[in-house]
Amino acid sequence: MYLSRVQIDVNNRQKTKSLTHLGAFHNWIEHCFPDEIRAHKRYRHLWRIDQLAGKKYLLLLSEERPDLTELVKYGIPQTAMSRDYDPFLMQIQEGQIMQFRLTANPTHAIKRPDSKQPRIVPHITIQQQGKWLADRADKLGFQLIEQNQDRFSNVPELAAFDIVNRDWPILRHGGRRIRLSRVTFEGLLRVKNLEEFKQTLENGVGREKAFGMGLMTVIPRDSKPHHALSDAQATLELETKLIENGHLLI
Repeated sequence: MYLSRVQIDVNNRQKTKSLTHLGAFHNWIEHCFPDEIRAHKRYRHLWRIDQLAGKKYLLLLSEERPDLTELVKYGIPQTAMSRDYDPFLMQIQEGQIMQFRLTANPTHAIKRPDSKQPRIVPHITIQQQGKWLADRADKLGFQLIEQNQDRFSNVPELAAFDIVNRDWPILRHGGRRIRLSRVTFEGLLRVKNLEEFKQTLENGVGREKAFGMGLMTVIPRDSKPHHALSDAQATLELETKLIENGHLLI
C-alpha cells in the first residue's frame, strides 16, 4: 500500500474552482489511478483533507501508487509525494501506544416500521460522536487510553481523545445536495489486536469512505515532535517525516 500527500493550491481559484463538494474530490482521487480506469477495476482509496498550519493537504492511502501528475492537478507543483506504507505496518506491535488522527462519519441506524432497511442518521452532539468511536474501539483492534481530564462531562470514559473538528461538507449526488457529518478525532490508543488494527488502518472506519471519511493514521507515542510546536505544526511535521522517510505516520 502507498501513502501519498499533496498540498492543495487554495490560492489558485482558477485551478481549484471545481473542488466545491466531496464528489469533486472523489473524482480527483479516482483519476489518480488511470490504470484502474482502463482495466475497469476500482479499488478502495481512503483519503482525507487536513488543515495544518494554515495550509490544506490531501492525504491518500491506496493499494497502488497514484499517478503524481494527476495527484498534483489541484495542488502546488513539487508538493506531491508518495511512499510505500507496508514497512510502517510491519513495525507496529501489539501493546504499542500510539497517537492517532481519524476523520470519520459517525452515524447510527434507526428502525423504520414501513421498511426492512433502517434509516441511517448522523450523530449530532460531541458526546454522541465521541461515544460512537469509543463503542467501536475493541472491534477495531485498539483500546482508547484514558487521561486525567474528562473532556466529555457526561461520558467520562471518553477522556482519551479530543474532537478537533466538526463540519458538514456538501456532497452532490443525483442532482441533490447532501450534507455529510464529518468529524476529526485525535488522541491516544493502545494496539490490542494487531491483525484487526492493521485491517482498520488499511480499510478505514465507518461510512462514506469514498468521500473523505474513515482514514485513521497513527504514530508511535514516543515519536511526538517538540512540545513547543502547535498541534497543527506537530501533525504536519510528523506527516512529512512519514512521506519523506517512510517511518512515521500521522
